[in-house]
Amino acid sequence: MAKTKVLIAVKTYPAISVKYDELVCTAGFLEDGTWIRIFPIQFRKKSFGEQYKKYDWVEIDLVKNTSDFRKESYRPVSYDTEIKILENIPTDGNWVLRKEVIFQNKVYTDIDELIAEAKNRDIMTSLAIFKPNEIIDFTIEEVEREWDKKKLEILKHERSSNLFAQEDEDLFEVVRKLPYKFSYVLRDSKGKQSKMMIEDWEIGQLFWNCLARHEGNESKAIADVKKKYLDDFARTKDLHLYLGTSQLHHLTAKNPFMIIGTFHPKIEHQLRLF
Repeated sequence: MAKTKVLIAVKTYPAISVKYDELVCTAGFLEDGTWIRIFPIQFRKKSFGEQYKKYDWVEIDLVKNTSDFRKESYRPVSYDTEIKILENIPTDGNWVLRKEVIFQNKVYTDIDELIAEAKNRDIMTSLAIFKPNEIIDFTIEEVEREWDKKKLEILKHERSSNLFAQEDEDLFEVVRKLPYKFSYVLRDSKGKQSKMMIEDWEIGQLFWNCLARHEGNESKAIADVKKKYLDDFARTKDLHLYLGTSQLHHLTAKNPFMIIGTFHPKIEHQLRLF
């Protein structure tokens, strides 16, 4: 697959990797609405002109990621593959142009149906749009505040021993680890309740922005995050969730899906003609 045109819809919060340094998983849609996952990408090491935003159309040389059994998974041809940003799709008309691409896909409402497709080796769905029947709650749980020290030491050693590293490698700092885990508690169309973690880059950046605004007060920062995701997105918007699996847990977890993004235009009220 060469010079593939992709509408970026998902960027997960960066994670560190001994093999690839710092990684972002990106997902989006082809022009016919088909899902595609692009991994690995060292996003923050890309030039400013290649650092795509959500709902940018981009062009990139891709090949099937043969180390990943999930059908949607592709990777850049090489580490330094250029990402060409074409245009951004705006929110005009209550996101109508975005909807034209995204809703070519099936919208799932039954979580058991989606999990069954993920476990079916002939289908193996690993990316999906899900419409919850109800958002019950938004939870915040404290987690480890620092990255694994062993991994960080290995990364530091790899950088110092790399004769071909760029001069700015020493200036590159691994992204801050989020000290909290955020999740939605939701109910599907058949009444089944699930708790699903949110891995979107946007929720992480929202937390850091709120923390800065509140001058380091974490209680106020997480309260603002909850207000955005529960009072705004879940209560006043037409909330759809982008779901994805991890390669490690796809076949083994009871529910392998996590929330990797949100789609939240305004609720449209159909006008009666008579």
